[in-house]
Amino acid sequence: MKVVLQYRASPGFRAQIDGIFGPGEVTIIDEDHLEAFAREMANASALLHVLKPVTAEVMAGAPRLRLVQKLGVGVNTIDLAAAKARGVAVANMPGINSAAVAEMALCLMLAVLRRTLYLDSLTRAGEGWRPDPAVIDQTGEIGGRTVGLVGFGASAARLAPVLTALGARVVYTARSRKAGAPYEFMLLDELLAESDIVCLHLPLTEVTFGLIGERAIARMKPGSILINTARGELVDEAALADALSRGALRGAGLDVFANEPLGADTALFALPNVVLSPHQAWLTPETLARSLAVAHENCRRLAAGEALLHRIV
Repeated sequence: MKVVLQYRASPGFRAQIDGIFGPGEVTIIDEDHLEAFAREMANASALLHVLKPVTAEVMAGAPRLRLVQKLGVGVNTIDLAAAKARGVAVANMPGINSAAVAEMALCLMLAVLRRTLYLDSLTRAGEGWRPDPAVIDQTGEIGGRTVGLVGFGASAARLAPVLTALGARVVYTARSRKAGAPYEFMLLDELLAESDIVCLHLPLTEVTFGLIGERAIARMKPGSILINTARGELVDEAALADALSRGALRGAGLDVFANEPLGADTALFALPNVVLSPHQAWLTPETLARSLAVAHENCRRLAAGEALLHRIV
């Protein structure tokens, strides 16, 4: 059974793949090598999917394809209707990257609050002991602040007790109250108005697309911070950039964007109160090891005709 991975895999990731699947058992194609990808997909049985969209056209060029295995959780980059129509199974990995995403969300909170990037560049320039006092006035601690978690899935559930241990008040909103969660449930508008830090942990759906737009940002507490490690399209980036440039918000930490990679004219680049990361929250060797183990098991099950783990389509 031919398995293809479309991703710019690091040497360490390649070694992990060989260790779990066996040397040379997975054909690895860089995301930018479209012709090579199309050629390899012509006789592929399984595609290990990371971020590059799996369109109806991709599936049409892969007549033997039987499985699209997401290395992660979100499947918004897969044409599920086309997969169903062609009889291609789609599976994901709920919770597989929750630890990594929770840690990155915390990292972004701290980087924005403590103005880490500003102080790093200043120190490298030999000016670290003469910072702008106005900037230092804008730093702070997580302890004593209210952190609002928008969505309460696996990554939010991992993050919440850490925030509590640091002295934060944690509140959350979700489609329904979570039984046993020792945190205050709020409707979204109330959470936005109450929170010093708003952290997004939502899938991208028709309902959540553009959820944090001009209206929602206007509801946010003056001087608050937005953190997004979920999906870029949850946020109206133009409205966010405007609020940050006006000082309506203190800052933002973003790992995901509506269009990836970001173009050179991105307004966010000009803002000193934003910390940016290129959709790397999920990407750790530990997450990859867990993901590859599930992917290998599903490929085994596919070959054996057994039920797949976490099948969506």
